[in-house]
Amino acid sequence: MNEPLVWKCLHFKDLTLLQLHDLMKIRQEVFVVEQDCPYLDADGKDLDSWHLFAESNGEVVACTRLVPKGVSYPDAVSIGRVATSQKIRGQGVGKELMQHSIKWIQKIFPDNQIRISAQTYLKKYYESFDFVQYTEEYLEDDIPHIGMVRK
Repeated sequence: MNEPLVWKCLHFKDLTLLQLHDLMKIRQEVFVVEQDCPYLDADGKDLDSWHLFAESNGEVVACTRLVPKGVSYPDAVSIGRVATSQKIRGQGVGKELMQHSIKWIQKIFPDNQIRISAQTYLKKYYESFDFVQYTEEYLEDDIPHIGMVRK
């Protein structure tokens, strides 16, 4: 990274068209291309969600989707579409991304549990943010996942 990250958290209705394009681009780069996982990214949940992202040199390099209670889970808010660009991996940005996501959820949706559908290989990573597994492993888009919750 050549310059410090600029963090933004905006509701879908407040995103510019360019920001929306860049969010979709990084999610497709990570999930569809890198992980070779064709899936329907435009699932309707973006419309109700807040989008946290980091920009470097005007490019989105990391993002999450902060989903209100009742959209993904009836009893909890959710963090989803967690993606970091290959360009910045190994520099601690993923950890910073999750810390910012949790902070923003506490601000926007106070006093709520956070549930995630985590790729199984990332279990220890999410445990480092106080998430605990609450489901058995299952397949989501042919990738092993587990349900995790943070109280």
